[in-house]
Formats: sequence, structure tokens, C-alpha cells
Amino acid sequence: MADKSTLVLFGARGNLSRIKLIPGLFRLDEAGKLSDEIKIVSVGRQNISQNEWENEIKDMLEKKFNGKYNLKVFDRFIKKNIYHATLPDDPNAFKNFAKLINEDKRFPKNYAFFLSVRPSDFSKIVDQLAEVNLLKEDKYWRRVLIEKPFGTNLKSAIELQGSISKHLNEKQIYRIDHYLGKSALQNILWTRFTNSILEPIWNNKYIDHIQITNHETLGVGERTQFYDATGALRDMTQSHLLQMLALTTMEKPKTFSPDDIRVEKIKLLKSIKSIPINEINKYAFRAQYKSGEIEKEGHVMGYLEELENNKSVVETYAAIRLHIDNPRWKNIPIYLRTAKRLDQSGTFISVKFKNKQNDKKLNSNNWFVFNIQPKESTYFEIQTKIPGLNDSDLRTTKLEGMNRLDFDEKIDAYETLMLDLLEGNQSRFLHIDEVKAAWSLIDPIIKYWSENKEKVHQYEAGTDDPKESKIIFENKDQFWRKGS
Repeated sequence: MADKSTLVLFGARGNLSRIKLIPGLFRLDEAGKLSDEIKIVSVGRQNISQNEWENEIKDMLEKKFNGKYNLKVFDRFIKKNIYHATLPDDPNAFKNFAKLINEDKRFPKNYAFFLSVRPSDFSKIVDQLAEVNLLKEDKYWRRVLIEKPFGTNLKSAIELQGSISKHLNEKQIYRIDHYLGKSALQNILWTRFTNSILEPIWNNKYIDHIQITNHETLGVGERTQFYDATGALRDMTQSHLLQMLALTTMEKPKTFSPDDIRVEKIKLLKSIKSIPINEINKYAFRAQYKSGEIEKEGHVMGYLEELENNKSVVETYAAIRLHIDNPRWKNIPIYLRTAKRLDQSGTFISVKFKNKQNDKKLNSNNWFVFNIQPKESTYFEIQTKIPGLNDSDLRTTKLEGMNRLDFDEKIDAYETLMLDLLEGNQSRFLHIDEVKAAWSLIDPIIKYWSENKEKVHQYEAGTDDPKESKIIFENKDQFWRKGS
């Protein structure tokens, strides 16, 4: 169970809080993971009464759990929740807030601040908390969780770090990437390092290449302006996919402590070679979806139609090839791809093993796959003989283990990460060196693409990967693996 503490949610009336944070905290309380003395202070910019806030919480839980939740837990949970308004036009808003939680004996003096606000407000709120002396660690701990994204490029990430590090040390900063809270991603490390069968073959002697994939049938929806300022590479590859790469390829940490895990992830990310910009078209591919047919949706508009701007060169499909400069992975290509509006959705890591014989039929489909979503599983694909008189007839056999069974506890990523925040576990949060390493890799590609205004390749919504994307493969035998 987490320490006695006061958890402060900034942006408490926003969508993330309504859909994930408040229901997630309720589930943690239901599971007995929250201290009886914990207080949850929801900070909003609107002046509403405590009774109105409690009714809003009830409405959140009704919607999240379809009216089915434990009323006894609700009675206990609602008593832990307090609403506090920091009005935008009140110059003493943070002084009044500090007076409340410092002087009111209801509030434990360990403080965790969750900033579910606009990225432009991250450093402002940290500054304001520091001004009223809420971040200094004397007798009690102070922690600040910052939502994604941490910067929009390397320069802005360094500037944000410089701003908040005036008031916080690295042990106090929790930079969230909600993918790291997913059980399926946590499973990658445990599968790799607790099964001795994998270590001897997890290297360039046996592995041909690795693919890390995130595909969606969804389009950008109402987020057109946000997406056009972001793009697929910045939105998914810089954070989620590079974290998946690190977990898949990092060396075994000395221990599974948060610090040791982060050390190996940082070491791995720093060892990735930069893409040679003078040969960028061999290493990176971008495209946009055009109108097409999506199962269960029917005909959908293309990205440029939704944006109402046919001059945009922002990618909704991005694929890149990377190489890791260390003995284990030398000369092994790693392909990362993410896309909107393809024919199927899925997030998975596919490890292709080398063909050891000249006859490709005898050894052409040896794969090891981590399925992240929609289903969570781990499996090998091997070749086995089909029973019968013909000795050379083979088929692919899948040896699959489900990582999540029907009776397993279902935990949302945000529940895991909020509990980590309260318990002081930083292993599933980003160190600043990880953030810098990721932006250093991605920034040059984004810069080149944004400056190169030539027409971007179009692919029809509801179809497979654009065949032109195969230009980044190292040899003609490689192909994009489909999900399963």
C-alpha cells in the first residue's frame, strides 16, 4: 500500500481525469491499494461546490462502469475526494491552495502533483508550486507527474527540463508514457530475462531483423489541427515505439530495481545510430491516407479532406529503419512503423529469425512475437511436417501463450502509473536522458520532412501498408508482418 499522501490532480475536470484518472483511483481504492488516510485534491479552474464535484464523480463512475460499482467502496472513496478551485483571475490562487493543504490537518504532508494540463502549462504550474514552497523536500516527499508530451522536439524538451529542474531533482520528476504502464509491455522484460531458452538466440547470430508495429483503423478524427502540428513520427515513434524497442533489445539489468532498469534503457537508446540524412529515403518513409473503405465505418474521407488543406505534408504513416551500435545487435535492422487508417489495428513486436539453410521452404517462417494489443500473447512460429505420405509438406505451427486469461485482474495503464507515483517507483517513467536520446533520433527526420515540401505518397484508407514503404528494407526477402 502507498504511503499516506495527498494526491493533487491539476486538470481534474478534463477528459483524461474523467475517463481514466478518477475511475482508476476508484479501482485502486477498491483493490485496497490506497491508504485510508489518502486525500485526492481535484484542482479545477471553475468555482463549483464540493457537492457538485461529488455528483460529477458519481457520474464519471456510472459511465465508466455502466452503473455497476461497489457502493460501499464509493462511500469510502468519495470521502477521500476534495475539490479546490484555482481561478485564472485570482493572483492569490496558489497561495490559498498552499494554505489549505499545509494547514488543514486532513491532508497528509507527502504531496504528489499530477499535471493533466496543456503542455504549455507544465512549467508554469511547477513555477507556481515552487513560489508557494510546495516542492521542497524537508521532512516529506514531493513528486510531480508530467503528462506526455515532454517537449515537441529536443530543443523544447531541454528548455522544459531547464525550467522545472530549477525546482525539482530527477527523483521528483515522473514523465509519463502510458504505454509503459501496460502489462503487456512489462511482460517483455520478464519473458526475456526469466526464460533461459531465449538468451542464447537473442542476438545478431540468429535474428534477421525486428519489426515494431502500431497500426490503427481509426483516422485523426476531430484532432486534425493537433495532428497536423504533430504527425505520426512525433506522436507515436518518438515515445511509444522507441520505448518498445528499448525493452526488446536492452541488456539484462543488474537488478529489476527502477534505477537499474532505466540505466539499461538509457544505454540502449544512446547506442542507436542516427539516420544518415543524405540517404534518408533508404531509412525513412512517410505517407498520408486518402479516402477509402473501412470495415464497420464504410466510406471515409482522406486526411487532406478532413484537414481541408491539400498542401499538408504531415505523415499519417511513418516507417523507419534503425541500427543499434553494440555487439549484440550489430548489422541487424530494426523497423518501426505506425499508421492511421490501415486495414487492421494492432500493436506488436515481431522478431524474425534467420534462415539457416539454403532451401527457404525448410526454414522461412520462424518468428517470435509479442502481441501488445488488442490481445495480449507471446508466441513462436515454427515449421512442422503435415501428416501424410509426402515428407516435404510443411506448415506453420503457432506455439502461443496468452498473457492475459479471462480470470486475470484487469488493470488500466493509468492505474499502474498512479500507484507507481504514490509508491515512488520510477521504472515505468521516462528519465530525461531517455527523452533526449529519443528526440535526438527523431528530430532530424522531422526537420527534413517538414522542409521537404514535395507531395507525400498517398495510400487508400482500409488497405495494407503502402508497397512503396518496402524501400527501407535491407533485402528483398523482408516483408511487413501482419498482426494476428
